[in-house]
Amino acid sequence: MPNFKICFCFSDTGGGHRSAAEAIEAAIENVQHEKLSGDHFHLTEENVIEKTHPLNRGFVDLYNFLLRHNQAAMRYYYWFIETFRPNNSDIGYQIAKPWLEKFIYEQKSDVIVSAHPMCNHYLARILKDTGMAGTIKLITVVTDPNGKFWRGWACLEADLTLVPNGLGAAQLIEWGVSADKIKVVGMPVHPDFSKPPLIGRQEFLESLHLHPGKLTVCLNAGWAGGGNMVHIYRQLAQADKDIQVIFLCGHNTRLYEQMRREALKYDMPTHVLPFHDRIADLMSAVDLMVTKAGGLTTFEALARKLPLAFDLITKPMPQEIGTVDLLVEQNLASEIKKPEDILQIVMDLKPVQNREEMVLPAVHQLDKIYASEEIARWIMSFCDKSYAPASASTTGIHDSSQGAVEQSSL
Repeated sequence: MPNFKICFCFSDTGGGHRSAAEAIEAAIENVQHEKLSGDHFHLTEENVIEKTHPLNRGFVDLYNFLLRHNQAAMRYYYWFIETFRPNNSDIGYQIAKPWLEKFIYEQKSDVIVSAHPMCNHYLARILKDTGMAGTIKLITVVTDPNGKFWRGWACLEADLTLVPNGLGAAQLIEWGVSADKIKVVGMPVHPDFSKPPLIGRQEFLESLHLHPGKLTVCLNAGWAGGGNMVHIYRQLAQADKDIQVIFLCGHNTRLYEQMRREALKYDMPTHVLPFHDRIADLMSAVDLMVTKAGGLTTFEALARKLPLAFDLITKPMPQEIGTVDLLVEQNLASEIKKPEDILQIVMDLKPVQNREEMVLPAVHQLDKIYASEEIARWIMSFCDKSYAPASASTTGIHDSSQGAVEQSSL
């Protein structure tokens, strides 16, 4: 009975990277169960960046602080990272090397999966320095669904890079990643989003003391609990339409307490929640989600065919702008550039009956929202080639607006 070990590496800068890792882990477990081969895959995960050195922990803390309290300053953070590239510097690597070396020897993995652009290069270097490159395979899973993303995603030494669409593949090739090390697969959305909800709309809303027959808007402040959702909420309260609101505060206790007080000022039925661990059920129960354009949250909503409105009151980071452009062009999302824009969006909103039956456009792989199993199979195939997905036998995968990205079988 073969035993394989796969380690997922990421950083908790926001919640999307951990969510991607957990989605792939769930898919691996599903594939393993379906195949009934007797193989055992031992899965571990590690938020490596913040553990390598206090300085790197500081970068993570600063990112989350800005995300929560000052999103307008995020552009300076992005500029600093892209200009000085601390994720791929000799000094940064040397201070991280002692922890990374211990990590590699203790993990003894067959495959390391990097789901964060700040992880890739240090992992590749430590594998080379320990003589483990080639023995331990390094796979990168890109979680930004467009080509306007962090340069850190381009790791030339990775054995394989999995990207959501041809836009990302083209950018990686431009940055020097070999085309035969790239697979276009779609986004790593958790398998839960491909299944019926565990709790139906009526039961879910009634459990929050909301009415299942009312138009329901979810204001999602994200993992960090930031953005302009309070201002948007105040405008929603002025809407000339019978609506109710679920307000998600993420990991922001101050916002949670503020919104509980704020909700008492208005007649609009509102339920305020902290971070919610059944987001797949929540997305099935609401009619519109207002959020920032994070890659994973966006594609989870697409999987539930949930209309989106993006908070653009504060200019997003480049990788988020790319996602906004992608979805607005396909009429899958609306833009909120000032708080009062939400009023017209809500007035125009007509909930679609049986929306789960809607067909998403194929452009830029937008219809590949259940890609986690294919991603899992590519990763597992580096342990045993029999797990490779059917696409392994093809010569190319086409993005309908980007042309073919050449791919080779293992």
